[in-house]
Order: sequence, then structure tokens, then C-alpha cells
Amino acid sequence: MKAYYEDGTVQLYLGDMREVLPALGLQADCVVTDPPYSETSLAWDRWPKGWPEYAANITSSMWCFGSMRMFLDRSHEFTASDWKLSQDYVWEKHNGSGFARDRFRRVHETATHWYRGDWASVYHQTPLIPKQFDAKGRTQSTSAVVVPHTGKIGAHSYTDTGMRLARSVRRYSSVRRGIHPTQKPVEILRELIEYACPEGGLVVDPFAGSGSTLDAARQTGRRAIGIERHEPYAEAAARRLDALVLPIDGGAA
Repeated sequence: MKAYYEDGTVQLYLGDMREVLPALGLQADCVVTDPPYSETSLAWDRWPKGWPEYAANITSSMWCFGSMRMFLDRSHEFTASDWKLSQDYVWEKHNGSGFARDRFRRVHETATHWYRGDWASVYHQTPLIPKQFDAKGRTQSTSAVVVPHTGKIGAHSYTDTGMRLARSVRRYSSVRRGIHPTQKPVEILRELIEYACPEGGLVVDPFAGSGSTLDAARQTGRRAIGIERHEPYAEAAARRLDALVLPIDGGAA
């Protein structure tokens, strides 16, 4: 199968992921994707029935964006493929979205992490950030008693490394004038990829859209393969990827 776009690190294919993925015959470290939720009348917003099973055939770790409604409506497709939910990650936007005027203003989106098999065997890099100081120079608690695992109680030694667990709610501005209407900030995708894929590993996005996942993977030293069904978005993503020139320090172009 010929790639629609490729360079030394990323490849983008045009087509239905249910046809392209089996043809590629690959195994990936993780999937990071934002599938159609099937919640609007837009032509591209159509849920590809059974796609979680196709993802399960190539990896045991997956980040998937979606609404609560989507995950509840489609939960049987995840569990039927032995996907187990490990956690959720909330993107707090700078502004709200949605058209309903009789509910709370929706200012967030959710990404859920799914895994298959034994959790200990699934690659996951503990998300750490430098400890934060408030206006008075105080840090968060550094108790000498640490609970190393949920449900296990007892006293344990503690060494302050200066790092803290990153919060599950992350605030980033929305992408303005992006290629795709649901385009995600590269900063978010970098965090999810670094958590679930080792450096040099392979990330797959079956619903590549604007190519943000491929961009983020390339920036973090990972390889990436994307699939996009709609050619106008595939063409725009290819132009974006071809135009990007990564700086030496690996930061955003």
C-alpha cells in the first residue's frame, strides 16, 4: 500500500482505517486518536463501527478522545475487544464549545487511556512535573508516609526528588483557524504520546485529521503512522507535515 505522504519519521495513508490497518500488518506501541463521535450531521462525523477491535489487533495501549455520551454509547465496542479503562485526562479549554443553551457550558474535552492484558506489561511513563511554589514560596505536601499503590496502606520511606505527579486536568488554548474543526493542540498530544510510547517507538492514529498526532510524535522522537478517510483533510495534513521544519531542540516549529 502506497503512503499518501511520508518522510523519514511519519507516514500518512488515505482510506478507511478498517481496510488500511490490516493491509499494513504492523504492531504499534500505542494508538493516539480522536475518532468521529457521530454526534453531528457533518459528513465526516460518522462512527466507523467496530474500529476499537482493529486498534486492538495492533496494540495493547490506546489514548482515545471522546465525549461522555460517546463512550457510554460505544462502551460495548471497547469491552468486546478486551479494552480496559485505566484513566481519563481532561483538557480544559480557554473557551467553551457546543451549541446547547440549557446546560452547563462545556469547557473541556476528555481523553481516555485503554489497555489490554496485564497493566504491568503495558508501557507507561509516570507523568512528572517540577514541584510548584505558591506566592508565599510554599510547595505541595511532602508527607513522609507514601501509599505506593491503591489499597495498600503502610509507612514507607520518602525521598523528595523535586518532581510531582502531573495533574489529570490540563489547561491549553484551543487551536484557532486549524485544518480540522476538532483539531487538538500539539502540547496535549505530546503529553499523551510521551506517557504511552517509548522514545523511538511507533504511534498510530487511525483518524489522523489535521495530522497533529503525527506532528507531535515526530517532535518527541517517535515514529508515527496516520490514516485519514477524507482526502481534503489528508491533503491539508500532508502539506502541514511537509512544511514543518523541526528546530534542533525538538520544540514546536
